Amino acid sequence: MKCTNNKWIKLLCTCCIAAIFLTGCATDKAELGHTYPVYETSLYQTGGQEQDFSFSKDLCVTEPVNFGTDSTTSQVAEGAGVFNLSTKEVCYNQNIFSRLYPASTTKIMTAYIIIQYGSLNDMVTISENAANQASDSSVCGISTGDVISVKDLLYGLMLRSGNDAAVALAEYYSGSIEAFAEVMNEEAAKLGATGTHFTNPHGLPDENHYTTVYDMYLIFKEAVKLDNFVKIINTTSVTVSYTNQNGELVEKIWNNTNRYMTGEYATPDGFTVIGGKTGTTNAAGYCLVLYSENSSGEKIVSIVFKADGRSNLYMLMNQILTGFAN
Repeated sequence: MKCTNNKWIKLLCTCCIAAIFLTGCATDKAELGHTYPVYETSLYQTGGQEQDFSFSKDLCVTEPVNFGTDSTTSQVAEGAGVFNLSTKEVCYNQNIFSRLYPASTTKIMTAYIIIQYGSLNDMVTISENAANQASDSSVCGISTGDVISVKDLLYGLMLRSGNDAAVALAEYYSGSIEAFAEVMNEEAAKLGATGTHFTNPHGLPDENHYTTVYDMYLIFKEAVKLDNFVKIINTTSVTVSYTNQNGELVEKIWNNTNRYMTGEYATPDGFTVIGGKTGTTNAAGYCLVLYSENSSGEKIVSIVFKADGRSNLYMLMNQILTGFAN
């Protein structure tokens, strides 16, 4: 097993500062080939301005070089990574900086923003735009005029993976999908996810909607700091009640799409799955962002993007956990 940690940060810091002095001038962030803020020192000088990178001490950081792939069936997916939140180590690297479609793992960012800045007790009236999703789209089945709480919409978003819930939450928070996407991109930038751009809250394919395995780790590690987020993704099934446009009571049961949570796929020995988020489209393939705990009590984020099938998705996830996260 190969794990890299903050010793690599020191090397990057030295190289980047040296580059600044060699060029004799400050370089705009957009011109840098690698823009992740990975400096270990809390402040450094560039162009007469102090830049604060103190938050990077909490990050898992590694070289942009794959490792671990020769001992897994890595060819079944385009990208994968294992991040030990307890030791701050990257333990498996398979194209973690490559741009990929996130599918419904996008909803991690949507949920993070709503839980962080919204109110779970607010009531939302479902618009025609939110209810009118494609027939082959993943939906909760909410209808125009339904009145439902933000909290229940979050369960529909993260368990049932409802695109209708995603649009309803975006409209609740920002008024429109477009305005909410701006918030998503602003939040991604705050978290250092510089290889990410969102155009919607649900993850349906768009050439300008993309992320990386590493960026999704950055976003997810912040989301799991929120107790309500962890509570939601740790739920296997939930029954929600709300009213329709006629004031009549409606009840629905939403089941988790994470097949570790439902028991359809066995959790690797020594691991406890806490929760996560699935995603599937033709463009993105099969995706899973997972939060688990190993036998030492260490918290692990593991990600597989663009697997070529569901069974291969869970096979590779098992391999990278047992081989690199114990």
